[in-house]
Amino acid sequence: MSQKCFKDARTLHIPTRISIYFLCAAAYFSTGLICSRGLQVTSTGSQTVHKAEGESATLGCRYTPGPADTGDLDIEWSAVSPDTTQKDQMLLSYTGGTKYFHADLANGLSFAAGDPSRGDASLSIPVLSPAHSATYQCKVKKSPGVDTRKMSLVVLVKPSVPKCWVEGGQLVGGAVSLHCKSARGSAPLKYRWRRESADPIPAAATQNSVTGDLKISNHSQSSAGIYLCEVNNEVGAERCRIHLKADKPPNRAAVIVGTAVGSLLLIFVLLVFIGLLYWKLSTRRRYEKEFSNEIREDAPPPESRPASRQTSRGAGRRPQVAYCQVDRSQGGSSGSHGHTPVKYLPVDYDGEYGHAV
Repeated sequence: MSQKCFKDARTLHIPTRISIYFLCAAAYFSTGLICSRGLQVTSTGSQTVHKAEGESATLGCRYTPGPADTGDLDIEWSAVSPDTTQKDQMLLSYTGGTKYFHADLANGLSFAAGDPSRGDASLSIPVLSPAHSATYQCKVKKSPGVDTRKMSLVVLVKPSVPKCWVEGGQLVGGAVSLHCKSARGSAPLKYRWRRESADPIPAAATQNSVTGDLKISNHSQSSAGIYLCEVNNEVGAERCRIHLKADKPPNRAAVIVGTAVGSLLLIFVLLVFIGLLYWKLSTRRRYEKEFSNEIREDAPPPESRPASRQTSRGAGRRPQVAYCQVDRSQGGSSGSHGHTPVKYLPVDYDGEYGHAV
C-alpha cells in the first residue's frame, strides 16, 4: 500500500517540474531580450592600435540606444591610469549638447562626428605624438542604459635614415665589417643587409639583425659591390647603401725596400744635422776664445793703492830728481874747497801718472 502511494506521488510531481522549467526558460529569454535592447557600444575591431608618429588616428565608439533609454545623453572620453589606485584623467565630454575639454592632453582632440548625439562618439586625434600613447575609455550613458569600450593606443616612432660605414681595411684576404645604425626609432628595430645586385651575400659573411653588423671574415673580389642595409619596425622602414671595395694588398718586397731606403735617408739627414750643429758650436767656441784674448791684451793693469803706488813709483821706477839753485852773489869763489853750495828743494809728483811736477 505504501509503495503504491509513493509511485502515485512521483507521477504527480512530473508535470509540475516541467511547468516550472518552462516558466524559468521564458523568464530567462524575456530578460535577455530586454538587456539586448538596451544601450550598446557597437564599435568593433582591435583593442590595441599601433600608429606612427605624425599620423592621425580615430578611436571608434559607435553606440545604439535602446527603446527604454530616455534619459539625457552623456559621453565621456578618459585616459585610464595604469595605477589602479589613481583616478582616470578626463579628456573630453559631451553633456546636454555641449562639448567640454578637461585636460592639456585634450589639446587637438575632438569628436570625429560633428554631432556625437547621432550615434557616433568616436575620438579623433589629427597629429599623433609619443605622448598620446595610453589606454582610452569611451563611456556612453543614456539612462537607464550605459556601456563602455577601452582601447590601447601605441604611438611608435619610425626609424630614421641609418648610417652605413666600413670598419677595417678593404684588402683582399682580410676581415671586413659593415655597420648600420639608425639614431632614432621605436624598438624593436630590425636590420637586414643585402646586395644591390642579385648576387647573394657571401657564404662566409654573418649578420646580426639586432646590432646591424655584417662581418666578412675572408674578403675577396667576389665580395665587392654595393650593399644595402634596411632597418624597420612596426610602423616604417629606412635604408642606406655603401660601396664595398676589394683592394689588392701591397707588394711586400717593395714595402721592405721603401722602408730601408727611408731609414737610410733619415739616418743621413740626422748625421748631416749633427755635423752642422757640431761645426756651428766649434766656430762659436773659437770666436769666443779669440774675443776673450783681445779683451785681455787691451785691458789696463789693475790700479794699486795710492800710498803703495807712490812708494813704488818713488823707489823703483823714477830716480831721485833734485834741483839746485846757485847763489850768483858770491861770484866764482866757493870757499875753501872751491865748490858752489847746493840747496835742495822738495819735488812733487802727479798722483795719477807719476810724473814730476
